[in-house]
Amino acid sequence: MATWTFRTPSVDEGPASWDDPLFLRIKLARGITILQTAGVYSAVRFPTQDEIAAATTAYQGGHEYTVDDATKAALIAAGVGVTEANFTPIS
Repeated sequence: MATWTFRTPSVDEGPASWDDPLFLRIKLARGITILQTAGVYSAVRFPTQDEIAAATTAYQGGHEYTVDDATKAALIAAGVGVTEANFTPIS
């Protein structure tokens, strides 16, 4: 059984309230958290502590996790924005 490094999906976003148009060119990658609750995966941009505590498994945005083949397949099949590109094989 193979193991993989899983990087959560991310979205590039700029500042929300800066008035200077030069700052609108700045984009930062923001991690998206993947929660598994009662066997169902969901993608959450800004999870609350209660949502994280209620989840069976929480993959917090911006972090890397080691997962097995079954978890990789489940994350991709869940339709929450996870693709093969989010995984790197561990040698």
